Amino acid sequence: MDYAMVNKLQKAKRYAEQRDRIHIESLSVTFNGDNNPHTVHYQNGVWQCDCEFFQARGLCSHTMALEIILEGMIPQPTES
Repeated sequence: MDYAMVNKLQKAKRYAEQRDRIHIESLSVTFNGDNNPHTVHYQNGVWQCDCEFFQARGLCSHTMALEIILEGMIPQPTES
């Protein structure tokens, strides 16, 4: 591996440790649930999931798991 690539790898590791540098604005994920795969989208601060529970309640285990994984990288909803 050349010197430039070594530097980029070190920088990438540093960035990965500094999660506050990352701000996710939109995301599309396939979440392999216990029963079926589900498609989860995040756009403009709003979660969407194609599972029945989300359709009925507006949140689900898939979106909540992603909120935990992405903590600090997605804006927190503001209470009005």
